[in-house]
Amino acid sequence: MRARPDPVGPHPLALRPGSGNPGDVDEEGQTREERRLSAVRTLLRVLPALLIAGGILYDICTPRHFTAVPFFTAAPLVAAPLYSLAGTVVTGVLSLVATYAVHARFGLGPDADTVTEVATVATVTVLAAVLNRVVWRGSERLASAREIAEAAQRAVLPEPAERIGGFRIAARYEAAQADAFIGGDLYAVQDSPHGIRLVVGDVRGKGMGAVAAVAVVIGAFREAAEQEVTLEAVAERLERALTRESARRESLETLEGFATAVLAEIPHGDGVVRLLNRGHPPPLLIAADGAVRALPAREAALPLGMGDLGAWPVRAQQTAYPGGSTLLLYTDGLSEARDADGRFYDPEERLAGRAYPDPAALLAALADDVRRHTRGGTTDDMALLAVRHP
Repeated sequence: MRARPDPVGPHPLALRPGSGNPGDVDEEGQTREERRLSAVRTLLRVLPALLIAGGILYDICTPRHFTAVPFFTAAPLVAAPLYSLAGTVVTGVLSLVATYAVHARFGLGPDADTVTEVATVATVTVLAAVLNRVVWRGSERLASAREIAEAAQRAVLPEPAERIGGFRIAARYEAAQADAFIGGDLYAVQDSPHGIRLVVGDVRGKGMGAVAAVAVVIGAFREAAEQEVTLEAVAERLERALTRESARRESLETLEGFATAVLAEIPHGDGVVRLLNRGHPPPLLIAADGAVRALPAREAALPLGMGDLGAWPVRAQQTAYPGGSTLLLYTDGLSEARDADGRFYDPEERLAGRAYPDPAALLAALADDVRRHTRGGTTDDMALLAVRHP
């Protein structure tokens, strides 16, 4: 049992505004990184107007033979990926007007330089309008792909109910790759006649092969959790499902073939939890007073799908699960997250001394703390599942 008194300084999971770290949040709930991105977006939105104004100022402050046309051609090009088609065309028209105006102030007629520069800006405006259409069509396709990815995530990794049998439950999936929604990590919760059954796992590999394996494991788990009497039998069903699917595939590149996992069973009204670990990071039990205890397996066991390499009895172990405590299951994307000096993230140490009555708040604070620890540079997906005893 690891417990600590409240530290003198701020706790790692205490979110503080303005402390200088990328994950710090302000009073409006924005991180420093989010504020920086918001400022960049605002600057980009006004940049076309600044370019036109800068071109006019440049022409006023320089001799007659100096030209500001680079400013005026840049304005519609910058507007193309940021504005609508109408906004891009308006920017181009304003650039054309400014180009002619800086010549007209000298009382010159349409000489060769004026015609050339106006034609240049007009040509660039047309190209910017074409570029705008290309960019926005690509954005529409990307938005469609994101909607499909979100639908796939909801289908494969649906959010568990917030309350099952009086227990409060929260799950969170953090993808390492930007704009990715699902990878090789998994979680599932199933209420059954034998209690609430849970699984958190990590499939070897990346890409669609890993997603296929995740679907196989979760599908087998939901069926087995309802039908099998023991947690050991549930694990065996998952083992057979992975082995069968791996043999059915034409190559191991399509389905990597094994997954680490920890299965949990919370019998109704018994005040205990049964755990069966197949090569996965040990769960944590967080007491109501903030004391944290790891629940490692007493015996090492091979991951699911590797039963052909060896077989020995794998038994579930039982431990007390007192009221007010929270069971946290996670993948190695949490425990193997590194900071700039290569130090691993230690969830047992970082959580000690803090109690979270809401499991969703616990997972949100944990995810933010990992981002601060890694400076936003996580390299592996992270699945988190928390269950709080009433």
